[in-house]
Amino acid sequence: MADAVAVAPDVLSEPARASDEPFLNKYFKAVIKMKVSDLHLKADCPPAVRVKGQGGGRSKGAIRNLTGGVLTHEQILNGVLEVLDDRKKALFDEKGAIDFAYDVGPPGDADRFRVNAFMQRGKLSLAARRVTREIKRFDQLYLPDSLAQVCEFREGVVLLAGVTGSGKSTTIAAMIDWINEREQVHIVTIEDPIEYLFTDKKARINQREVGIDVPSFHDALKYLMREDPDIVLVGEMRDLETFSAAVHAAETGHLVFGTIHASSAAQTISRILDLFPSHERRAMRQALEFNLKSVICQKLIKSCHPDTPIVPTIEVMISNASIRKLIREERDNEIINVIRSSYADGMVDFTEHLRRLVDTGFIDHATAYEAAPNKDELKMALKGIRTPVASILS
Repeated sequence: MADAVAVAPDVLSEPARASDEPFLNKYFKAVIKMKVSDLHLKADCPPAVRVKGQGGGRSKGAIRNLTGGVLTHEQILNGVLEVLDDRKKALFDEKGAIDFAYDVGPPGDADRFRVNAFMQRGKLSLAARRVTREIKRFDQLYLPDSLAQVCEFREGVVLLAGVTGSGKSTTIAAMIDWINEREQVHIVTIEDPIEYLFTDKKARINQREVGIDVPSFHDALKYLMREDPDIVLVGEMRDLETFSAAVHAAETGHLVFGTIHASSAAQTISRILDLFPSHERRAMRQALEFNLKSVICQKLIKSCHPDTPIVPTIEVMISNASIRKLIREERDNEIINVIRSSYADGMVDFTEHLRRLVDTGFIDHATAYEAAPNKDELKMALKGIRTPVASILS
């Protein structure tokens, strides 16, 4: 069992809640008060939180129990049902799991949580991540300046790749807001649920939440082009239909942002093609050749900087003639060579970015080696030796 977290003992000893205040608010308020990232509730266990900067080599942080009693299945279930609308209750009953966003606090100044409630061994568990209100700039997130270069594309598909909890949503929010501050454009997002709430600056932003503003992703995609967008965020590329719609939007002159579960630019292409039946993959590869503008892969790692518990390490691929040639010729595994030879053009691979994080004092050598895709290459990079790269177009 996880150790009890060492925080103020009264963190759950709030005044008696108002009769109309949801049961779960007590635990969400504890997360806010403790300034931690995640809440975990499990039947027959005490509530727990994730504490960043703890947990040894686990960059996401340690799961630590809160002091106090255990929660029953009925308490968690009633707490969840209390905050769901009828549609989500029906979906939860059918699927045994539900995603939703939940706000704690007054409108306009509320703290937002991204919540997943799910059944396990016949009882209910819940995981909730706090989504900060502030949409940070690239420099505040320790992201490379080349992301601004990606935001300047007029059309095409831009994918943020990484595992769950790697900060993809935060990075996309920063990119959308970078455009929002600079361009008079119409941005439409399709989200399930909405995480970051944008305020119109120069851009006009409409955020559509599946289940509230539109019945399904299918319906949202169906009407998307009638809404006159310049830029579109379609969330996770989870199926053939979503990616086909993204490519169609890109081919008709729109810039499309999305996320995908992949660990590198090469794997991203494989994951996309795997969505399609074999007889359609040749055509989709051709579509990727012309429409995939950038893949940004991201991981979160533990920082040794006193003010920054975690930092992203990142790989940035930006399409050019060499990238397009490799995609066309099905030489996806060679894309990394183009990235390594194109630092001056805004690209960066994980090895180079880890080297930069070490040099700037954000991570130590041990963390860098643990996160490195190739430890020998990182060792050379830290010594200032770059791996030779063969020409792709020669």
